[in-house]
Amino acid sequence: MPLISKLTVRLKRHPKRVVFPEGSDPRILQAARQFASNDLGIPILLGDRAQIKANAEKLDISLDRIRIIEPRRSDEWEHFTKQFQGLRRFRNLKDKDVEQYLEDTNYFATLMLATSQADAIVSGATSSASSALRPLLQIVPRLPDVATVSSLNIFDLQDPETGKDRELFLADCAVVPDPTSEQLCDIAVTTAALRYHLTNSKPHVALLSYSSKSVSSKNPTVNKMKAATELARKKALALGIPMEIDGELQVDAALDPITAKTKKIEGPVAGRANVLIFPDLHSANIASKLVDTLTRARNYGPIITALTKPA
Repeated sequence: MPLISKLTVRLKRHPKRVVFPEGSDPRILQAARQFASNDLGIPILLGDRAQIKANAEKLDISLDRIRIIEPRRSDEWEHFTKQFQGLRRFRNLKDKDVEQYLEDTNYFATLMLATSQADAIVSGATSSASSALRPLLQIVPRLPDVATVSSLNIFDLQDPETGKDRELFLADCAVVPDPTSEQLCDIAVTTAALRYHLTNSKPHVALLSYSSKSVSSKNPTVNKMKAATELARKKALALGIPMEIDGELQVDAALDPITAKTKKIEGPVAGRANVLIFPDLHSANIASKLVDTLTRARNYGPIITALTKPA
């Protein structure tokens, strides 16, 4: 069964409120309709009410069980302006400047998330990644014991040999350009933890490089992946999160059992990896787009990790 089908069954038992800052976008309207029709929760669309209704009418989309909020006319406007001014980063802003921030639906939606008026946020359909990320990083607290906010992409594909569905989690594809070994440790553990939460199966985490288990490499990137592997093992153990971690590994040795055996790479991760951690944003982003373009697998993300709220 595909991952999205498994999650749909779980979500029907515990419906959620998801806020969409770009409420008038046709794709968002279609997604909101499916979300509501499948009894997964309440979609909340932000934006101009007349524009949202007009776009929905053009697409013949019913807005039944879909909530629409115009930030400026919301009952929460005054409360949110006070909340916003109470944040340390924005404490010295004048009222006019605060209003300008909150007229940006990404900021308004993030405050809804931070104050538990929404359970999750889906953004970035029409705005840049930085515009969608900035409010989240400025407003939503991080998880305890995690210093690095990162992202992951999930590819839900079919195993060519068994025909079974297989999920691959790739990180970090969107946030940290050149992570240190400490940051890679956080990325590995938070990505694996989310995989465990979503799939109820043990993560097998491979920290990737162009070499596998090199003994005498002096390359700083290879050594960074080795150090990150050791740090991640210790952190996962300390946090009590069940996962297998190994590195540095080449991606073919991480994913293919025959290749791993040929290259004499042993261990619980070799040939069985389902979480792939890349050395930097370049390699992760390129790999994710290659998989997306060549396989046409179902692709979900970027999903932000290490925040206390889902985004």
